[in-house]
Amino acid sequence: MAKKEKACKQCRMITSKDTCIYCNINTSGEWFGFVYIVNPEESEIAQKLGVKINGRYALRIR
Repeated sequence: MAKKEKACKQCRMITSKDTCIYCNINTSGEWFGFVYIVNPEESEIAQKLGVKINGRYALRIR
């Protein structure tokens, strides 16, 4: 059985782990919507979200 994906409460990175590998903060299983960031240096969305690393990020986290 696949593990449920979770999102970091601070940086919004989506992962299957209970703790974010970048922030070392607990993750939440309650998140909605996501966006792929490929080039954070040139992405306006990445700048609005405060993203500096390529990856998949949640748009809303509870």
